[in-house]
Amino acid sequence: EVQLVESGGGLVQAGGSLRLSCAVSGFTFDDYAIGWFRQAPGKEREGVGCIDSSDGSTLYADSVKGRFTFSSDNAKNTVYLQMSSLKPEDTAVYYCAAGLYCGNNPPPPYDYWGQGTQVTVSS
Repeated sequence: EVQLVESGGGLVQAGGSLRLSCAVSGFTFDDYAIGWFRQAPGKEREGVGCIDSSDGSTLYADSVKGRFTFSSDNAKNTVYLQMSSLKPEDTAVYYCAAGLYCGNNPPPPYDYWGQGTQVTVSS
């Protein structure tokens, strides 16, 4: 059974940092890229970016570039999203998802999704 489990969300003040984790199981880690998405109340889901652990390639949305960093620990089948200089507008439920590649022209279909973790940034 394929599973993606996010963790690490919480409440943080503006300017602070959080690290989210996405632990995956049920498929070969290197066979999929992991995308990160977020959805704020009343807004559409937004792509944050992606990482391909097979070659370390990453993509970031302009809104998070320079503040968010993806990394992976292949031994733990886990991808991380390090978020720094957080802003209130980063408040959302964050999801990780598995896709065949990391890209946005076009983006891949994301076949598997985690349940999400809430990130709240207070001003």
